[in-house]
Amino acid sequence: MERSSTRLWRRRELLATIGGMLLGWGIGGLSGCFPRTFPSSSRESPVSAPGSREGRPLRIGYLPITDASPLLVAEALGFYRDEGLGSAELHLFRSWAQLMEAFQAHQVDVIHLLMPAAIWLRYSRRFPARVVAWNHVNGSALTVRPEIQQLKDLGGQTVAVPFWYSIHNVILQMLLRKAGLRPVLGGEGKVGAEEVRLVVLPPPEMPPALASGRIAGFIVAEPFNALAEVQQVGRILRFTGDVWKEHACCVVVMHEADLEQAPSWAQGVVRAVVRAQVWLRRNRQEAARLLSRSGRAYLPHPPEVLERVFAAHLSGYESILQHPEWSPLRIDFQPYPYPSYTEALVSALKETEVDGETGFLSTLEPAEVARDLVLEEWVRQAIAEVGGPEIFSQPATWSRQEHIEP
Repeated sequence: MERSSTRLWRRRELLATIGGMLLGWGIGGLSGCFPRTFPSSSRESPVSAPGSREGRPLRIGYLPITDASPLLVAEALGFYRDEGLGSAELHLFRSWAQLMEAFQAHQVDVIHLLMPAAIWLRYSRRFPARVVAWNHVNGSALTVRPEIQQLKDLGGQTVAVPFWYSIHNVILQMLLRKAGLRPVLGGEGKVGAEEVRLVVLPPPEMPPALASGRIAGFIVAEPFNALAEVQQVGRILRFTGDVWKEHACCVVVMHEADLEQAPSWAQGVVRAVVRAQVWLRRNRQEAARLLSRSGRAYLPHPPEVLERVFAAHLSGYESILQHPEWSPLRIDFQPYPYPSYTEALVSALKETEVDGETGFLSTLEPAEVARDLVLEEWVRQAIAEVGGPEIFSQPATWSRQEHIEP
């Protein structure tokens, strides 16, 4: 009885904490973009002509997750100003759908975006978006209720993903297939013992949904996995970086018109992001404090939660790691967009259940997507300027082999 009361109190505490954060950041039950320090919302911001840079500040759209760290740190440390771009406007969004809506309306210039969503945006929506760098590697986990001990226990349950076109959905379905479970997309009611219902939830809504029992687990970017741990309403079942070694989750996406019409400006953005990733690798604990609500408050999370994410070693999780030889970090930073990853991801998407129109996937040739979607020239140059791939513990060959072992 005492244990039940304690758990109930913790769930109420979590709901109150999340509710306060959402209201404080203008992302409670509302929609659209709510800038951290700027008055206009994404639905109210004036739409500028694509590629037109004159008299316009750099506008960055992001979600309140650690995937956005390089874009945020580059502003905090003045790297955009060093590149002659001035101060950046930072616009916080609540969901991936809202972020992409604002990007397509040219209300923001640069975003961090799920790599599968970037594929969907360019080839399904036929929107001229390009990937110019990776924003980070790893940085996500599958978090479940404390009583769930193995993947098989998710049979008959509901698990949340942040977006159908996400590495989270791809990796989760790999894990489910290995466990002999079948995904059921959306809907309501009970599912079979060998099925798992997948639903889309914005990342900030996931820990409260887990605490209330509405879902049995979620797979998402940090720090929401760490938050569930700190509040003792969830436990990590698998780290995504322990399934796909050093996978990209979020990438830096820009408008193709800006890349063509303002190349110097665009190169400045890439250089600033690469410098920020160097700094993040060398200053993990300082990054946690800087980004937290006790620092610059770019992310509405307490420092103790972010410190878990930015830890220099993944200790205390030995019992759940399947590939300790990979030495995975909870989150790491490496900006080079390996073509082998894009190719493997396109192939994996063709085997992943997603809601909506998927016919375009059958027309995609992996190597062609890697060449057409990703602009690697500028990030290569920026990496060379900071010391080469070795600075990021990467091979000097600019190539790698993908390791995917669920």
